[in-house]
Amino acid sequence: MINKITKTVVKNNAPRWLVLAIDMYIVANTFILGYIIRFNFQLDFNKSNLLIALPVVILIAFISFLLVGSYKGIVRYTGIRDAINVSVANGLILGLLMGLVFLNHSFHIYPDFTIPLSILVIHFLLNILILIFSRLLFKALYRLLIEDSKIEKRVLIYGAGEAGLLTYGVLKEDTESKTHIVGFIDDNKKKTGRKINRLPVYSSTSIDKEFIISKRVDEIIIAIQKIKPIQILELVDKFADLSVEVKIVPPTKDWIGNELKLNQIKSVNVKDLLGRTPIQLENNILKQELNNKVILITGAAGSIGSEIARQVAGFNCKHLLLIDQAESELYNLQQYFYLNNTDNCTSVVTDVRNYKRMDFIFEQYQPDIVFHAAAYKHVPFMEENPYEAVRVNISGTKNIAELAMKYHAEKFVMVSTDKAVNPTNVMGATKRIAEMQISCLHKKGKTKFITTRFGNVLGSNGSVIPLFKQQIKNGGPLTVTHKDITRYFMTIPEACQLVLEAGAMGKGGEIFVFDMGKSVKIYDLALNMIRLSGLNFPTDIDIKITGLRPGEKIYEELLGDGENTQKTYHDKIMIAKVKPVNKEELLKEITELCEGNEDFNEEKTILKMKKIVPEFISNNSKYETFDVKIGEEISNEG
Repeated sequence: MINKITKTVVKNNAPRWLVLAIDMYIVANTFILGYIIRFNFQLDFNKSNLLIALPVVILIAFISFLLVGSYKGIVRYTGIRDAINVSVANGLILGLLMGLVFLNHSFHIYPDFTIPLSILVIHFLLNILILIFSRLLFKALYRLLIEDSKIEKRVLIYGAGEAGLLTYGVLKEDTESKTHIVGFIDDNKKKTGRKINRLPVYSSTSIDKEFIISKRVDEIIIAIQKIKPIQILELVDKFADLSVEVKIVPPTKDWIGNELKLNQIKSVNVKDLLGRTPIQLENNILKQELNNKVILITGAAGSIGSEIARQVAGFNCKHLLLIDQAESELYNLQQYFYLNNTDNCTSVVTDVRNYKRMDFIFEQYQPDIVFHAAAYKHVPFMEENPYEAVRVNISGTKNIAELAMKYHAEKFVMVSTDKAVNPTNVMGATKRIAEMQISCLHKKGKTKFITTRFGNVLGSNGSVIPLFKQQIKNGGPLTVTHKDITRYFMTIPEACQLVLEAGAMGKGGEIFVFDMGKSVKIYDLALNMIRLSGLNFPTDIDIKITGLRPGEKIYEELLGDGENTQKTYHDKIMIAKVKPVNKEELLKEITELCEGNEDFNEEKTILKMKKIVPEFISNNSKYETFDVKIGEEISNEG
């Protein structure tokens, strides 16, 4: 009962008047103690002088504490600043008392009032020691009584180096973290078996299920700088069956104000498991490329378009023009720029398929650089809606590319996809035709046409990561179309850096591809996301194989048949060297495709696409019969 009352009292912030009263009480007692120490613990001194001086000391102390405000700090958070305030307040007490004694001796105001200088000095020293000690004692008492009672998780820190010690300090200093540190884990044999900050350092080989249960560990924090993604993946796999949550300390460059904060220690993110180090691109040339230019971005409300917009806004562009038909998302982006005081930004709700409207916008704003990110991208959906896929991905691109030439834009940069390579679906085929189309426009005017081609982006609208997160939230199962299906992944900022960098380095006519490292097995990605959520497969959440969707293929490619690459000045960016084509004939066929598409004849549209892109072979799709028909036509022509 007493323990419970004590916890309640300690847990609440002590009122300032109570702290002031306790400080006054301590000052009064240290003054008496000062007399006793001065006279060698003998009580043969003039007690009347003590009784006369004591009220004066209490009054001076009261005034000093009020002036300095040393009683205002929250005692359980006592630190160096509080110690300084206490020292300043006691220095003021010493100064005022010495001044008062000097004045009294000089003018004989009250002959019986006097305080020996030695007692003033002893009193000053005792005050500093005891007042600071009392605060530290209260802080320790708080931790002893409260922290143990509210512990919600027990943590192991993986890494007993500098980052591990910083993590330890952050967790210990934050009394609201409700965390108890069990110890450190380290692979360095010189550290294992020893203690750091009175905590044991365990070998990683000793961390097993029995250890986790016996130590009641809830969480493991990876605190190693310059750790490779493959090492993170190995650690996640190692701890997957231990029923612990795995978190990670971010790289030093991401610390706020060069200091690690508790809220920066996050759960291991999927992007940490890419299997490669995220690539940082050189942006120095972008200043010259984008400064004082009018930049138009289509598809600006999408994942890629909006990030391009945010990155471009970081440069000194003359005007930023955002185009999209998605009203709500474009409004959200507009509000983002409004709240960030970006006043050179205009958002326009319109459709790239509307040539007349886009012509008016080009004439009004005269863009210098166009980033074309508008596209339909969902494979199964476009397999069912080929008319719309052609209208947006091909006709829309045709409109914007022709207008860029008409109004003499310096550059046109198109965002493409690895699904355009040896396409097995309508969406990929439309993007490949769009690539071919703008390549054919190169050197037809002043505008330089550039294509960027990359794989999936983590966290984009409709991508697999948000889907898995929602399925985990709903209790599963996670749905994977094929156990062997693989995809290339990159982060949205990386993808947009690539687009900007390609736009800057491009001379026109190039298709830039990115070294995306190893492709990721979607089934393994699903397993890791389950593990990162602190859950077990298949007991907590299962994975269901649903079968390939229409048009979907098991693996993606970055280069098509007959394509090879040429290096650029950046070792992670390459140029795809495509097969030469008859440009005039190809542009004529693309125009025929766009015009014929308006007849709503699905078969006619698909057959025309397959003729333009011979490598477009449908997979798991109703259009596979058209491949047979194309084969028969070629055979008959032969």
